[in-house]
Amino acid sequence: MAERTDVYADEPTLTTYASGKGIMPAKMNWGSADPSVRGPVVVARDAQSIHKRQVVNAMGAYGGPYSIYRGLAVAMGDLAPDHKPNFEHTQPPISIKQQPQWSDPSKIVSLDPFGHLPTEYFKKEIDEGLDIRPTIAITRAHMLVSEIQEEIKNGGIAIDGNIVMNETGELNVHKGAIDPVWYLPGVAARLNVSEETLRRSLFESSGGMYPELITRPDLKVFLPPIGGVSIYIFGNHELLSNPNVRLTVRVHDECNGSDVFGSDICTCRPYLIFGMKEAIKEAQNGGVGLLVYFRKEGRALGEVTKYLVYNARKRVGDSAANYFMRTENVAGVKDMRFQALMPDILHWLGVTKIDRFTSMSNMKHDALVDSGIKILERVPIPDELIPPDSKVEMEAKIAAGYFTTGHVPCEAELTHTVGRGWDEFQH
Repeated sequence: MAERTDVYADEPTLTTYASGKGIMPAKMNWGSADPSVRGPVVVARDAQSIHKRQVVNAMGAYGGPYSIYRGLAVAMGDLAPDHKPNFEHTQPPISIKQQPQWSDPSKIVSLDPFGHLPTEYFKKEIDEGLDIRPTIAITRAHMLVSEIQEEIKNGGIAIDGNIVMNETGELNVHKGAIDPVWYLPGVAARLNVSEETLRRSLFESSGGMYPELITRPDLKVFLPPIGGVSIYIFGNHELLSNPNVRLTVRVHDECNGSDVFGSDICTCRPYLIFGMKEAIKEAQNGGVGLLVYFRKEGRALGEVTKYLVYNARKRVGDSAANYFMRTENVAGVKDMRFQALMPDILHWLGVTKIDRFTSMSNMKHDALVDSGIKILERVPIPDELIPPDSKVEMEAKIAAGYFTTGHVPCEAELTHTVGRGWDEFQH
């Protein structure tokens, strides 16, 4: 294929400045309850219109990491650089009730509370030519999960025709996808750092990809190039905000190796499925079940780093005593998930109380409670669901503060909890 030379007619704008000629960002009043006062998130840099670039009021790009693939499609000629999506019939099939938390800037700083219906909230601006896109999508679906099907066959979960639809084990759910939209002053406050430090660190750590983090301190909204979050709702979504209705919640951080491919070095898939079962049962009993799934692979260190750590663990003897040290040797830190931003999606849904929290993480628990969400019961993973090789991880985490109703191992005991070595992989 011949190289395209006609994609962009003008010279690229490497960055902008608040004092630049014609710069007039669209209004952005984060925390306003009225979307017309709050204003839309405008991030798209229209390739054919300098004027439209001047009203941009946010940094980054729609689609997070997938914006790079959009660039490839434009470069190859598969996608017009000024393509405007047709969002007809794409609105959520359910009504998402506006919650008081939407207008509390201390509750929501990492997503756009109006991001699910921009074509409704900001129709006037779209009709005037602004490229404003959804950052939240909600749909309804049926799910088939092998472990749930097995549980139904064994009589552990009933077929009710509403949540569990039939003998096949089809699950009736509403699910959503949320792309991150960061209000930088709020994110900085949540992380207890200055906004200036946050901006500089993001700029440097992304290879200078977003210079306006430095040159445009007037722009307070940033769409980072990271994965977002998925939600799965079992039962009546309108009851999520009702404190008189029971709610079971599993907050889960992505682990591709276990969640999808069944690796037994951790408890991720077993705990995810256990949380799903408990959510289903809660919904069948008149409550609501909620799964919240974050794209934070390998504690947000990434899958490459995670596998490097696995190698270090297995080559020199995999013990609970050295579990976190192996990660720090490679990554320099134990964990980069920063759960302080995690509660935002629950606040968006109106959650104020969780009856059963199927997580042992002290970091997730503390982040939720510190944000004002009550947790009445913490539910650890049953011992029989813990794969033998994942006991190293589990014992190390319990010793470091994870919740348990059982024994908390001391430092000496951790040296006796060991996983399989490389020799056991030789066949």
